Amino acid sequence: MSILYFLIPLALVILGGAVWAFFWAVGSGQFDDLDTPAMRIVLDDDSKPAEDP
Repeated sequence: MSILYFLIPLALVILGGAVWAFFWAVGSGQFDDLDTPAMRIVLDDDSKPAEDP
């Protein structure tokens, strides 16, 4: 039972860190453009690089 006195505050600290990380990511623009990175692989140039002479 005494382990709960340790685990509950630890869980709240981890939850607080996750909430902070989410709001930091939103504020820094991590979720601004969700479509372009997914389409980048589809539109990737398939040409081979030029060979050195």
